[in-house]
Amino acid sequence: MSDFPDIKPDVQPNVSLAEVLRSAPLDALENRILIGHALQLTRIQLITQSERQLTTDEAAQLSALFRRRLQGEPIAYIVGEREFFGLAMQVTPDVLIPRPDTELLVELALERLPQYGKALDMGTGSGAIAVAIAYTRPDVSMTALDVSEGALKVAAGNAQRHGAKVTFLRSDWYAALGKVDQPYLDLIVSNPPYIVAGDAHLSQGDLRFEPVGALTDHADGLSALRIIIDGAAAYLKPDGWLLMEHGYDQSEAVRALLTQRGFSDVQSWRDLAGIDRVSGGKLVAAS
Repeated sequence: MSDFPDIKPDVQPNVSLAEVLRSAPLDALENRILIGHALQLTRIQLITQSERQLTTDEAAQLSALFRRRLQGEPIAYIVGEREFFGLAMQVTPDVLIPRPDTELLVELALERLPQYGKALDMGTGSGAIAVAIAYTRPDVSMTALDVSEGALKVAAGNAQRHGAKVTFLRSDWYAALGKVDQPYLDLIVSNPPYIVAGDAHLSQGDLRFEPVGALTDHADGLSALRIIIDGAAAYLKPDGWLLMEHGYDQSEAVRALLTQRGFSDVQSWRDLAGIDRVSGGKLVAAS
């Protein structure tokens, strides 16, 4: 079912780019993105070549792209990438689309990582968080885990694209790390599945197209967060930080879980909309 049932996606050949931009069925930004993607033109080229006329093949290709968008498919999946922390990240239906709000998680991590620190990203997906950290701080030893082979392939490609040094491991949470003689991580960061099973948002908007296992824990929305919190002490150094993204109404519950497990400096940070989006704490050093 189309999200825009009354809008026709057809683009006619032998019309100028200027006319297509004026009459295309989406908002101005999405029109530019899809037209630029189809014709491999930059925003400046769309302006300087405004009198260029579409061929029959180009018109058909654009019509197909507009049809996909009008049916609700996210722009990021159609063009195959999304910008995150100033970096173009490849995205496919194997991974979540990186959101601007998640950049808060990267900022908080960068503030807390010591020079030559060791960091772990759990449930890395597209690798956006891990790649952004490793790209910004090449001194950091960055490891990223995900249970999905498809996601790890995308993440590795993003790391290679930006020259970011990240070690990727296929793992069900901490499983691939095994037992260690002593904790060695300065920071653990994660944007895990946290939507409650059956939440109406899972069948709305972009979420309909994203991997459901990366969105919901198929439970109360806190089960993955509990696993991460419960296992962190085995790997975090004393005074190491654990930072996690969560749902808009979960900050109090996450702070309580962190406090119960002995974390100090437990707090939450607000996203661009002023909503508590990230919570974390510091592992108490043994006395």
